[in-house]
Amino acid sequence: MKTKRMIVVVAVIFLVVMIGASLLYRQFGASQAAGQLAGTGADHSDGPEPSASQEPVYAPDFTVYDQEGNSVSLSDYAGKPVVLNFWASWCPPCKSEMPDFHAAYEELGQEVQFLMVNATDGSRETVDTAAGFIQEQGYTFPVFYDTQSEASIAYGAYSLPMTFFINGEGHVAAYARGAIGEDTLRKGIEMIHPGT
Repeated sequence: MKTKRMIVVVAVIFLVVMIGASLLYRQFGASQAAGQLAGTGADHSDGPEPSASQEPVYAPDFTVYDQEGNSVSLSDYAGKPVVLNFWASWCPPCKSEMPDFHAAYEELGQEVQFLMVNATDGSRETVDTAAGFIQEQGYTFPVFYDTQSEASIAYGAYSLPMTFFINGEGHVAAYARGAIGEDTLRKGIEMIHPGT
């Protein structure tokens, strides 16, 4: 009986994930989020080109939590360009790109909102392990914890790292799967905050 219940629970979770993935594919995949920055995680020399012919893709709102447990939503930053990065401390590619994110944050943090969203699943990654890593590395960008997986589900962030560039109108200008280097990060920021 216990095994049947577990199978039903797993099947329901799988169904929910598949429905969410299908909706995200329609929203992000079909439109390519107005231009994908990097599909392989490689830092490309050519910049992304936004597509003027495609409808703007609105960035889904979500709620995550700061280290003190206060809720923070994407909509709290309406009108400001946002760099949204999904990461985990156990993820080597995530760790490899963080120095570039930190440098960009220190330079542009007053003009561009950085949301470094930790995939906090409670087992492989906890608030304590993630916060410990950030403190150990001396990073000062804002870190938020996706303890309910709300943001990860909304953006289909099932492989890490993943970065979205959201302009001040709330549209996803571009996104990148995998680790990105400084050049790609700068190109994405330029798309949402021209002149940087």
